[in-house]
Amino acid sequence: MRNHIIPRWGDVPLAKIDHTSVQAWIADLSSRRSPATVRECYRVFSSVMKAAVRDRTIGLNPCEGVRLPPRRRKDTDGRTITRDTFVRQLLPAVPARYRALVAVAGSTGLRWGECLGLRLDTIDFDAGLVRVSRVVIEVNGKITSKPFPKTVHGRRTVPLPAFAAELLREHLRRYPPSRTGEVFTNQAGGPLRRSTWRRRVWRPSVVRAGLLGKLILEGSREYRATWTDEAGTDQSAVFRTEPEAVNQIARNASGGLRFHDLRHSYATWLVYDGVPINDAQRLLGHSRPSTTLDLYTHYQRELDPRVDELFADFSPTSDDDEEGDSPPGSLVPGL
Repeated sequence: MRNHIIPRWGDVPLAKIDHTSVQAWIADLSSRRSPATVRECYRVFSSVMKAAVRDRTIGLNPCEGVRLPPRRRKDTDGRTITRDTFVRQLLPAVPARYRALVAVAGSTGLRWGECLGLRLDTIDFDAGLVRVSRVVIEVNGKITSKPFPKTVHGRRTVPLPAFAAELLREHLRRYPPSRTGEVFTNQAGGPLRRSTWRRRVWRPSVVRAGLLGKLILEGSREYRATWTDEAGTDQSAVFRTEPEAVNQIARNASGGLRFHDLRHSYATWLVYDGVPINDAQRLLGHSRPSTTLDLYTHYQRELDPRVDELFADFSPTSDDDEEGDSPPGSLVPGL
């Protein structure tokens, strides 16, 4: 941000900064930088101007009323999946060590940091409830645990469906919690790094689930991987092993379901089930009902049975323990 703010305003007296000059700066910046960068520069600069107003250095904030570029909507923004896809496609494709993590996220709507903040004392198996009271955050590669959620509304108790509780019990039997009680850890018992987990576990799982790219078994020994890259160009390559083909798609394909989209999906399932918006707001930990409405009601209604019914024939146990391993039978010819 400094590279965009200081060169333009570093030598300009505060009293000389007016609304017109700020608007011109935003327009110029918008021609060279992304909307997200422009908005962040504006936020930082406006906060400085607000401080100057509070200190009575200037009378008015020249940033007020400045028009900002619209947010760039990505193809994956607000993407959701049905419960059928979640249970029958995605969960079986996730390695055993992390299947309970994905199950909890999708069945409770918890954020990544809230999932990692779960400890043994926050799970009530008898009542079927999970208490959100801690979060794990990662800043510049440093991971810390905080005894409070993202907002005051984030401190909440949410129902834990029977299928997720079953997977969670199995997880705890096979993978001990950390020394401080965190349920979800890496193979060394330490905290999960989001970027590493996304690259090694999440993206390959999405590929194996048939939700990103396409994987086809050709003959008996070769695997054809096809995907669309960031430039929108269709790509294809043949590999001798399934993991190689899966990783090629995971690394190079554009878009794809995000972990946070499980939260989006959970919200739409609440709408499917007729849950009142105020209750949905509480379950999701939003501070305003408008946030729940604006972000999570863009969906296409489909046949979407209850998740416990779908899970009736799904086994929580598997022998695939490694982060990048493909669960047995995950490749379907012509997937």
